[in-house]
Amino acid sequence: MLSRRRFLAGLSGSFATAALLPRQSFAQAVDFDVRKYGAVGDGVTVDTKALQRTIDAAAAQGRGRVLIPGGARFLTGALLLPSSVELHLADDAMLLANPDPGDYAHRPGLINAESATGVKITGLGMIDGEAMQFMTTFSEKDERWEPKSFRPRIFSLHRCNDLEIHNITFGHSPTWGLHMLGCERVLVDGLRIRNYMEVPNCDGIDPDHCRDVEIRNCDIVGADDAIVIKASQTAEEYGPTNNITVRDCVVTTRDGGLKIGTETFGDISKILFERCKVISGGRGPTITHRQQGNIEDIEFRDIEVTAQHHAERWWGWGEAISITAWPRTKDGIVGTLRNVRLRNIRGRAENSIRIDGTAEKPIENVLLEDIDMTIDRWTMYPGAHFDNRPTMPNVEGLEPHDTPVFFLRNAKDVHLKNCHGRWGKNLQPYFSHLLEAHNVKQLELERLQGQAAHPSSQSRLAIEAT
Repeated sequence: MLSRRRFLAGLSGSFATAALLPRQSFAQAVDFDVRKYGAVGDGVTVDTKALQRTIDAAAAQGRGRVLIPGGARFLTGALLLPSSVELHLADDAMLLANPDPGDYAHRPGLINAESATGVKITGLGMIDGEAMQFMTTFSEKDERWEPKSFRPRIFSLHRCNDLEIHNITFGHSPTWGLHMLGCERVLVDGLRIRNYMEVPNCDGIDPDHCRDVEIRNCDIVGADDAIVIKASQTAEEYGPTNNITVRDCVVTTRDGGLKIGTETFGDISKILFERCKVISGGRGPTITHRQQGNIEDIEFRDIEVTAQHHAERWWGWGEAISITAWPRTKDGIVGTLRNVRLRNIRGRAENSIRIDGTAEKPIENVLLEDIDMTIDRWTMYPGAHFDNRPTMPNVEGLEPHDTPVFFLRNAKDVHLKNCHGRWGKNLQPYFSHLLEAHNVKQLELERLQGQAAHPSSQSRLAIEAT
């Protein structure tokens, strides 16, 4: 465990920059134009075989750049990228996802790679996942589409090393967008992602059991988690998740904009989110810990947040910050969650800053420093709840609760420093304390500013059993 002094100091130097790691050079690589291998590009002809022939030809030369030319739309199913191949989409080139499940050869993604080294995906073109081709009916109440049984990911990249993805646009994802599983030494830079706001599970970027990753300068819009770091349950061992940096990204979502979890079956450590903006989200900075992995040494810093309520089936109830840990299943266990730092986070939200664990496994060593948050109401959805989802069947998903600015429960060694809680113009009857704490051991308050929402009838601090 980190010492108290070292924890508060932040360990910012422990986060390596993936972009500085050695990478394979593609200088003087030969171009392989997909049209020369039979691709039509009219948006109607299925070009999967022609595109794969081009990729295989580039791989046969040892390395090469597969050119998707501009001014054309190539309809394709699953493609497999081998080592040392660059897939390049020219400025107005487009790949379209074929809605026929038979064109995916049991592969999970449109663009796939398995145990490849030195793959690059570049250019200013677009990959269109054609999400509506994989949906059934729309629910006005839930504000979401229901998916068909088959829907591909945009990218499914497994055990790839020295991977680079630059500048492309992709969108209309039927499900997860960029899924990287067990990858090492990765740079994701300048992606523009435009997913539908009513399609479930269309995550933007998912590093899963990955190491030494940098994600930067990305602009993401979509209904589900924008950037989410995972350690999912897999039959194969892919190792822990660690040393991941996310910086200078802008996200809009109905769920978590900047998130760790929900799948936390393996260990996750040394994660940094910095200089990011959640334009709108169901939650601001989020850790949703639900399985047996251990999570530690996490930092969110220099983050702007707007968090709001959405229709009930979308997880996230407008929490400004949501750090939670408990088992997902009745007989499940949850690992430790400790050494979490949140620094210079500012914005407005419709729900609390929340640090919430279990009495048996409290969240340990949490620093909230230079937090300035305004709690207000501006949407039509009902408030006065905490969102516990996903959770055990015998625990309420939406827990009725008033709304303090800071809410702490079942935690140990929590330090609030230079924090300011504010209330917006639309005060609600259920807006309550500046700080509410239950079963928090070693709570330190240093220059905490703000008042209760209704000071004549409510206390500024409500602290029990600390």
